Amino acid sequence: MTDGPTTLAALIETQAISLKDKPFLLFEDRTISFTDLNRKVNRAANGLAALGVGPGVGVSIMMANSPEWLYVHFGIQKLNAYTVPVNTGLKGEGLRHIIDHSDSSLLVADDTFVEEVIQIEDSLGKLKHIVTNKVDTGDVPDSWIPLSDLMQASDENPGVEIRNGELSALMYTSGTTGAPKGVVNRYIGSANAFGAFFQNNPEEEEEEIMYTCLPLFHANALGLSTLRALSSGTTLALSKRFSASRFWDEIRRYRVTTFNALGAMIPILLKQPKQDNDADNPVKTVLSAACPASVWEEFEKRYGVFIVEGYAAVDGGGFAVMNFGDAPKGSIGKPGNPYRLVDDDDVDVPVGTSGELIFEVDDAKAREVEYYKNEGAGKARIVGGWFHTGDMLHADEDGNLYFDDRKTDSLRRRGENISAWEVEREINNIPVVLESAVYGVPSDLGEDDVMVAVQLQPGTTLSAEELIAHCEKNLAKFMVPRYVEFRDALPKTGTHRTQKSVLKKDGVGPDTWDREAS
Repeated sequence: MTDGPTTLAALIETQAISLKDKPFLLFEDRTISFTDLNRKVNRAANGLAALGVGPGVGVSIMMANSPEWLYVHFGIQKLNAYTVPVNTGLKGEGLRHIIDHSDSSLLVADDTFVEEVIQIEDSLGKLKHIVTNKVDTGDVPDSWIPLSDLMQASDENPGVEIRNGELSALMYTSGTTGAPKGVVNRYIGSANAFGAFFQNNPEEEEEEIMYTCLPLFHANALGLSTLRALSSGTTLALSKRFSASRFWDEIRRYRVTTFNALGAMIPILLKQPKQDNDADNPVKTVLSAACPASVWEEFEKRYGVFIVEGYAAVDGGGFAVMNFGDAPKGSIGKPGNPYRLVDDDDVDVPVGTSGELIFEVDDAKAREVEYYKNEGAGKARIVGGWFHTGDMLHADEDGNLYFDDRKTDSLRRRGENISAWEVEREINNIPVVLESAVYGVPSDLGEDDVMVAVQLQPGTTLSAEELIAHCEKNLAKFMVPRYVEFRDALPKTGTHRTQKSVLKKDGVGPDTWDREAS
């Protein structure tokens, strides 16, 4: 698209003109063409503009997957404003932080989340309007504005100039020693910052139909699926959420040829009862992240698909590694950029030994990660001309890389990055807790399960059930620990830092309480 539109706003207009009634989005029983998309996006943009949204204005979106999510997001992009996708599982302080820290002037939320928003509304002093999308039957405050009212606006292009270098989106990623940080994306004069370079192969004879059930508030669904489909003129089938029991029925219904999968999805799908028609589906390629090596081959054979494994991060400096089948199953492949695997002293580790993956920086300005209102954190990722990923990997004799763990104090559960600091902060708010340590232990679905070791105040008591009830009230569901272990003391270093490496090594023991077994 080097000779095509240079902004996302222009791309939507161009695709509507050239592709007209071709389906862009399939969602439940709805079919939205490229022309329909442009009209609805313009209505959302003009409705938002009437509420003061324009250049430099932030809009948080807290909505489940739906066409309306995309209308609002693309409408924001047509106004030279910036989008703040919000994880719909957040509540309490975690939710308040993102909306407030992002300086959002407006929040668009499904009425499903009315209780979570009301709980923090009084602490959101920068918020001028709350717009509600009606998907449930819950009551909402009279001061909230129905999204349906905004969608009555004109479907003409709002005609706002898109200025290079201004904010286009803030994608919040899990913090390590603090609250989540907003990764800055800017208007850069190209079709989009996430997916325009993932083009269809023009030599493909069969029309591709993409599918995602991953949440649009993550870059995977928004970039690798949605924006890739938009920029390449491909039809996208969108599901509200991942359902193992309905997954293959939806795949066949929409005649899907390609879908994205996070690693935990694959073993979950394999646990479904085997069917005679498992391999009778139209899928050719699965774009995977963190597929467990132990189930890779079984999944391909059972469902008749081919897995392409990828490694990248929204704050990964633009570096990516892909295994297109030219590396062993379980490997992410060989990087195309110069890299090293190093220990804590920046010394290269031997073959087969886990070390932090670092990439040689070819363009410091292009590779630097920009965090909103946190300039130092981005600059700290590049040291001595090398970009530090914070991920631990090992290499085989042929140079193929294998992911081992996260070096940073965070963990990953079913595609969600979790800040140990955030979970510990909430648990430490319980008066009888002296201190806690949150860490990941291996899950049978790949990635991590969340475990917490807790030291109580002397002479006090607390049950695991009481601790979990507190977490369920104040934390996103994916953050709530599965395992709880009470200890007389937590292992410490000479400088009184908790030795999480010791806790991880101990893992799940006979004194560990398991929420799934209770």
